[in-house]
Amino acid sequence: MRALDVLEAIAGGTADLAALSAKLGTTRTTTHRLASALVDRRYLNFAPRGGYSLGPKLLELGFQAQRNMPLRQVAHAHLVRLAERTQDTVQLGILDDGVVLYLDKVPGQRRFEIRSTIGDRHPVWSTGLGKALVLDMSEAEWKSFFDMASAGGARPSAKARQQWLERMRSYAQVGVTFDLEESAPELRCVAAPIRDASGVIVAALSVSSIAQYMQPERMQALTHDVRATSIAISRALGWQS
Repeated sequence: MRALDVLEAIAGGTADLAALSAKLGTTRTTTHRLASALVDRRYLNFAPRGGYSLGPKLLELGFQAQRNMPLRQVAHAHLVRLAERTQDTVQLGILDDGVVLYLDKVPGQRRFEIRSTIGDRHPVWSTGLGKALVLDMSEAEWKSFFDMASAGGARPSAKARQQWLERMRSYAQVGVTFDLEESAPELRCVAAPIRDASGVIVAALSVSSIAQYMQPERMQALTHDVRATSIAISRALGWQS
């Protein structure tokens, strides 16, 4: 346990032996022995004038933990709690080959069912999940996703494209996106991105319901719970705000 105390103290900014010994309440000899063992195992680095710092072994273990932490497994309990609080359908998705791939779904408790299943693929531009997944991208990339709406159909008007871009700019400022019946009539949702330890958006979650239960006031109120859940999952994946 002392070795863990040493690591946490150094992670908190304590670098030299004297300060480390004082913080831990151990003798300089004991502190030096613990720190030296951690340096030997590459958990710490030591520079004569710079003192101690975290070592490459921790980085290796961090990447390994991230690889071994399946997104759906980490997120599912959070999605269940959100569905219980809101009584609405909660979904998890990722960006896969330019479209949204649905990884998980927790049904709501309303008298209707959101017709989606795990494995479904939907356009980015029309879904709350899709918009949340691309929030960090450039406007040029946003435009390319919107322009996919014209594939196999009528090209969207310049006015519709501009309105969509304006909404994306506002979503990017607050970190929450809406589906305002763009994917299906009467279907609305509130979505937010999920980040990994590096800060990159790796997934998104959404709360979906019909317009009757998703009036503008309630959608705004839901943004708090949706964001809080996305942050909780992100932190479980190693992200720090």
